[in-house]
Amino acid sequence: MVWLVGVLLLLWLAWGPVVLLLAAAALCVPRVRWWVQDRAHVSRRTAGWITGACVAVVLSILAVPDGWLPIPPAPGAWSGPGYVGRPAVERIPAASGATTNPHLAPASSTRVGPLGLQPEVETSWLGLQRCGHLELTSADRLVGLCTDRTGPSLRLVDPDSMRPTATRVLPDTAGDCAGDAFHLDSADRAVVATTDRRVLAVRTTAAKGAAELAVDDTWDLKPYVPFGDCLVALTQDWAGRLWWVSRDGLVGTIATDTGEVRVIDVGEDVRRDLVADEGGVYVVTDAALHRFTAGPDGTPQAAWRTAYDGTSGSAPVLVDGGAVAITDSADGRLGVLFVAREGGAVICRQPVFGKDEGSTHSDLASLGAGVVVTNNHGYTSPRSTVLGFASDPGIARVDLLDGTCVERWTSDAVSPGAGVTASRPQGLLYAWTKRPSLLGVSAWYLTSLDAETGRSMWSVRTGTGLLAGSDDSQVMLGAGGTAWLGTLAGLVRVRDRD
Repeated sequence: MVWLVGVLLLLWLAWGPVVLLLAAAALCVPRVRWWVQDRAHVSRRTAGWITGACVAVVLSILAVPDGWLPIPPAPGAWSGPGYVGRPAVERIPAASGATTNPHLAPASSTRVGPLGLQPEVETSWLGLQRCGHLELTSADRLVGLCTDRTGPSLRLVDPDSMRPTATRVLPDTAGDCAGDAFHLDSADRAVVATTDRRVLAVRTTAAKGAAELAVDDTWDLKPYVPFGDCLVALTQDWAGRLWWVSRDGLVGTIATDTGEVRVIDVGEDVRRDLVADEGGVYVVTDAALHRFTAGPDGTPQAAWRTAYDGTSGSAPVLVDGGAVAITDSADGRLGVLFVAREGGAVICRQPVFGKDEGSTHSDLASLGAGVVVTNNHGYTSPRSTVLGFASDPGIARVDLLDGTCVERWTSDAVSPGAGVTASRPQGLLYAWTKRPSLLGVSAWYLTSLDAETGRSMWSVRTGTGLLAGSDDSQVMLGAGGTAWLGTLAGLVRVRDRD
C-alpha cells in the first residue's frame, strides 16, 4: 500500500489536483474500493515512522532562517510548459528624453532586464511574507517593503544569495492603513510612511559599507493627520521637499532640513500614489486629478483640478509632450485619460478592453509618448486565482500623438494581480502572467512583450500554486539584466544563463 501512496504522490506533484479527482472517482468503483481496502492495512510502527518523518521535516524547515530555502513548489510541475517563445533581440539602448528627479534613486524603467536566453529562475522563501515594493540601491542591494501577519518591515537583501541581511520592523497599528508608501532617495535612504503616521528616512548602508537599517530622520505627522486616517502616498519634488497624502485627502509637505510641515485638506479620498515633475505634484483622488505647487513657505497650493468619470485604478504617470495620464471608467469601459500638465485641460480619452470586461488597480507603465495599461478585471484576491482560474486577459498600449489618443495594440496576456514594468532602453515590457489551466494548476510566468508591437516574446514559468502569485507586487529590474518580484511567499529572480 505504501508504494501506491508514493505513486499517487508523484502523480499529484506532476499533474496537480486533477490526480486527486481521478483517484476519488476511481474509489467510486466498488472493485477498486474493495481492492484498496484489502491492502490499506498499515502497521502502527510504519505509521509512526511516517508521522515522525513528516514532523521532523516540518520542524527542520521552520528552523531554517529566511531566504535559505527556495519557495516550495505546488503540484503541477508537468501540467504546462516551462518556457515558451524565443529570446528577444538585444537592441542598442534607445535615447530617452525624459528627465529624472535629482532627489530620487533611478527608476526601474531605466535599467535592462533578461532577454530570455535560457533564463534561470531562482526563489527565496521568506515564509508568508510579501515584499510588494522593491527598490535597488547604488550598491545593487535590494530594499523591500514587506508585510506579513505580524505587520510591515523593511528588509535588505543580498542580490547574489537572495538572503535578507538586515531587517527593521515597522510599526503596525490596527486598521487598513498598511500600504507601499516608500521610495529610495538619491542618498540611498529608504523613505517610508509608517502606519502610525510618521515618515522615516532609513539608511541602507553604514559608514564602512556594511548593510544597516538605522533611522536617520523621523517626521511625526500625528499632529496633522488625525487618528483613523493614514498615509497612502509619499514622494519628493525636484527641490527635495517631501510630499505626502493621506487616505482622507490631506495633502502636505515636509521641509527635510527644518522638519516644518504644511498641510491642506482636499476633502476627497485618495487611494493611489502621487508623482512630481519639475513644476508640481500630481494627486489623483476618487473624484479628480489635482496639480499642486508649493507656496513660499512650503504650503501646498492648488494649481488646477480636473474631474473624471468613475474611479481611477492607477496612479498618475508623466507622459512626454507635457501630459499626465490616469485611468478612469465611463459607460462600462476602462479608459486612459490624458490631461495637460499646464492648465489641466483634458486632451483625449481612449477606451480599452471590452465593455464590462476591463478594470485595473495597477500602475500605468510610461513609454514616453504613451502608457501601457493592464487589465485586472476579475481579480479580487489571491483566492480568485486558485485551481487554474485567472482574471480577464488584456494588456494595451495607448499613445498620445498630436493631441489624439491612439490605441497601438492590445495583447491577450493575462496578468491578474500586477501591472507592467517597462525597460525603456530595451523597448521591452515585463509582466507577471498566469496561464489558465483545465487541470486546476495555477502556473505563473514572467512574460516579456515587445513594447512596439505588443507581441509576447517569451515566458518562463516562475512557480505554481497560490503562493507563487504576486497580489499587486511590481516587477523590478535589477542589476545585470535581472528581473525581481515579491510573491506571497518570498522573492523570485529571473536572469539569463551565463
